[in-house]
Amino acid sequence: MAAGGSVRRRKEEKYDRQLRLWGDHGQEALEAAHVCLVNASGTGTEILKNLVLPGIGSFTIVDGSAVAGEDVGNNFFLTKNSIGLNRAQAATELLQELNTDVSGNFVEESLEHLLENDPTFFLRFNMVITTQLPESSLLRLSTVLWNADVPLLVCRTYGLVGYMRLAIKEHPVVESHPDNALEDLRLDLPFPHLKDHIQAYDLDKMDKKDHSHTPWIIVVAKYLEKWCKEHNCQLPKTYKEKEAFRELIRQGLMKNDDGVPEDEENFDEAIKNVNTALNPTKIPSNVQELFQDERCTNINAQSPPFWILTRAVKQFVEKEGLGCLPVRGTIPDMIADSTRFIGLQNVYREKAKQDASVISDYVTELLQLIGRPPEAISEKDIWHFCRNAAFLRLVRCRSLAEEFNTETSNRDQIASCMENLDSEMVLYIMLRAVDCFHRQHGRYPGVYNNQVEGDIGKLKSCVVGLLQEWAVSVSVKDDYIHEFCRYGASEPHAVASFLGGAAAQETIKIITRQFVPFNNTFIYNAMLQTSMTVQL
Repeated sequence: MAAGGSVRRRKEEKYDRQLRLWGDHGQEALEAAHVCLVNASGTGTEILKNLVLPGIGSFTIVDGSAVAGEDVGNNFFLTKNSIGLNRAQAATELLQELNTDVSGNFVEESLEHLLENDPTFFLRFNMVITTQLPESSLLRLSTVLWNADVPLLVCRTYGLVGYMRLAIKEHPVVESHPDNALEDLRLDLPFPHLKDHIQAYDLDKMDKKDHSHTPWIIVVAKYLEKWCKEHNCQLPKTYKEKEAFRELIRQGLMKNDDGVPEDEENFDEAIKNVNTALNPTKIPSNVQELFQDERCTNINAQSPPFWILTRAVKQFVEKEGLGCLPVRGTIPDMIADSTRFIGLQNVYREKAKQDASVISDYVTELLQLIGRPPEAISEKDIWHFCRNAAFLRLVRCRSLAEEFNTETSNRDQIASCMENLDSEMVLYIMLRAVDCFHRQHGRYPGVYNNQVEGDIGKLKSCVVGLLQEWAVSVSVKDDYIHEFCRYGASEPHAVASFLGGAAAQETIKIITRQFVPFNNTFIYNAMLQTSMTVQL
């Protein structure tokens, strides 16, 4: 027991900063994950570096190539002594030195050989990441993974361009960690216990000490009662009305013997938080969409816990919740004495527990209905889901096969973005064009210095042909065609490093099921330091 505690403390110290981001449960998910990297390129090893350092459980590199001189020039995890060795093995040995908690493995075979002889090899991983793959190999792998519901992250550094593509059928997120999340105070629709708690306060009969130590939520609630009596039960909505409401609260400040208002910080907090307090209680549109989703409506034995829980919350909203989500059960920090603050906090916590208990009953009923045991979803998971019910998100990507199929390509999105001829979309078009060039010529444009000029015309033909195939009436400036020929399919470390950080971040989102990953294409322009996320 003592040894286990020691290990836990060591990990808490080692991973302190990231534990603050995704918590113990997020770290546990990361440490249980096994990811596969296809190709130990400069970009690939940068991605793994940023997964090994925070403690990914294990990784496997698939790469049948030998280390060449150009690899050493742009890959910090390969040295001159590595030249001639298998690239996967050499990179694995150096990456493991970064973190002894992580297990590294390598397979000295090409992707094509594995796909031909053992395609199920890739189904054992939590996620597969590829770098610098030709289009044909990428499509074969993506089909295998898509059919098996294994997430795929495609990464590519091409000169001064970075590209990522996420392919995942469905990725629900409970802990989306939204920026500037609004408090769930329910002052516009107070539940019975909160009403009783507010009524227990009488600001007019309090002495100075009690008056200045009353939580600002109570202060706002008491003055809302006064406001509603004078305004036909209507809450302040417009800017003018909210200013008038703030003035009403100011008039409630206690006055000294000279009639001058006292300095009461809790009242100052109340005035500053009027917008927060008056935020209407409603179900966010993203949650409404989940309630209307076919997978929420038609629960069956194969339904993931996310959809069973969503259905249970929906039933709660329609019945006990009276159109509202379960109470979150948290309140912000505020100036108040401990007794009053804890008392108010407990009101919200108890209501949250009651709501979660009702939803738990619905979950049990649903599990019984579809023939699953009640322990299939734990009370801890139900409580966790209820606390985050307002922040639920769902990411559904299109498959690469759909994107690369002319009939189902998102040509409208391409045309829309290309209204600006310098949009990052032009870089996507160029990446597709160099893949077309590779299919036709067995190499990328500009890889041989003496062929750069001749490749410009060939690449332009690929661009024109691609746009005609999509039936998109736009043009690409010659400058971009010349630039991509000059790139010569190079993989500059500066761009690979940036992309490595971004790709590792997205991988951690998928593994921990926290924060919202991009959907589905990310393009980075290192020339201008700009980027774009677009659904293709």
